[in-house]
Amino acid sequence: MNALARAWRGVRWYLRTFSGESRWDDYLAACERDGVTPTTRREFERHRADQVEHAPMARCC
Repeated sequence: MNALARAWRGVRWYLRTFSGESRWDDYLAACERDGVTPTTRREFERHRADQVEHAPMARCC
């Protein structure tokens, strides 16, 4: 059972990292550490999308 739980945690970590969910958690932790009020999740995702759109090295084509 322990191996199954460990495997599930690994899969969950991979999916959260791949989908970008962990970036939101990192952002919230940084805001808490710096004493800054975080933006909404929607604003955060919009900013990320804008960064990808305007950074030519962030995509292949």
